[in-house]
Order: sequence, then C-alpha cells, then structure tokens
Amino acid sequence: MPNPPISACVVTFNEKENIKRCLESLKWVDEIIVIDSFSTDGTTEVCRAYTDKIIQHEWPGFVKQKNFALQQASHDWVLSLDSDEVLSDELREEILKEWAKRAWENYDGFYIPRHAFYLGRWINHCGWYPDYKLRLFRKSKGTWDGIDPHDKVHLNSECTKNLQGEIQHYTYRNLSEQIKTVDRFSDAAAGALIERGAKFSWLGLIFGPPVKFIETYIFKLGFLDGLAGLVISVNSAFYVFNKHAKIWERQKQ
Repeated sequence: MPNPPISACVVTFNEKENIKRCLESLKWVDEIIVIDSFSTDGTTEVCRAYTDKIIQHEWPGFVKQKNFALQQASHDWVLSLDSDEVLSDELREEILKEWAKRAWENYDGFYIPRHAFYLGRWINHCGWYPDYKLRLFRKSKGTWDGIDPHDKVHLNSECTKNLQGEIQHYTYRNLSEQIKTVDRFSDAAAGALIERGAKFSWLGLIFGPPVKFIETYIFKLGFLDGLAGLVISVNSAFYVFNKHAKIWERQKQ
C-alpha cells in the first residue's frame, strides 16, 4: 500500500504579509486548501501562486471555519496550519521520515510543538512553549472543537505520537496588534461562553486576572522571557478581565 496523501488546510483573512511564508512551507504536500473570509488586502492573489483550491466562506467563528476547511479536504490525512504559522524544515523532514516508516499505520494523529516569535525573540515560557498542538490527523477520526477562539482537535482515538520538529508561530507584529487581538478574542470568548449558558461572575472579574498573571509570569516562568514575558503576562491577565467584563456588558444589555 502506498503512503497516504496529505491535504493541508489553511484558514485566512487579510493575511497578505504572512500567507506566502505559510504556503511556501507546505509546497511538498499533496493538496493545499485555503479558506478565505473575503480578504481585501490581496491575500487570495498570493495564494493563487500555490493552489487553485481557494474557497471564499463567510467567517462563522474559529471552530466552525476550521471544520468547514476540514470538509473540503480530498484526503483523509490533514495537516492544519493558521496563516501566521510556518512548518519548519525540521518538521517537514520528520513527517516525511514518519511516512517512510509507515507510521500512519499505527497512529491516527501527531502532536506538534509550536514555538512563537514575538517582540523580537522566540518565547520559551509563559505557557507558550512547547504548546503541543494536534495538527496532523485523520479527518475520519477527528473534528475541531473547543470554545472560540481557543479551538482544538478532538480525536476519536488515543493512537497519537509527539513529534519534535516545530510549527513556528509568527504571532502579533507588535504590541498594538496584540492588544487588538486581545479585544477581538475576548469578544469571541464572551459570546461563545454566553451561548453555553455562562453567567457573569464578580469572582472571575476580580480574581481571574491576577491569578492568570501569577500563573503565566511566575509558575510558567514568564519572567525568564525578559520584558516580553512581562508584556505577555499582563496582556494575558487583561484578556481574562476583558472576557468577564464583556459577559457582564452583554448580559446587562
């Protein structure tokens, strides 16, 4: 039996600055599928140099959009990347070696460490690394789940393996972009939690942010990442505060 082909799925919106780097790292796979939410910055023009499978689909949320992308894959094995992520050369070679060893006969998914680059350095702590993600898996065994914006793959199997090669995550370009993302993600999280029946909590609003800061900066060793670690920890706490405040705001309205 020949090795099974791999479909790469990428969801994107106005990521012209990142998408080329992402797709360049995926040129070796058998199929690249891009789900674009009607970008206006020329993202799709860049994508056409790498694939003709570009599908426009209104943004329904992180989990639903990635499940839609999954449904478009022609092959059972799917490799999922965000548009600001890059498959490292080491990871590509490792996957090819695993395929050569026919590891796909024994496993239904592979967890991959993700390494974020932010504020001019690779972040090695703060809970950001190694940040293992299930990104290479059989779509017949898995589906995207979680509470927006924190999507994750739910796999109906325990046959998985950890890889060593990294997904490189070129996250926020600067502090302003992180703050904008905190606002956008906390909005998505508040909406998703309310849909699931969550109620506003004074305890969560008051104690959640400092607990998050202590967790990120102290227990997850964010202080070892220098000033960048402090920035990340403060913004993580701010995200928690915003999430609870927005639940209050929406329920008050």
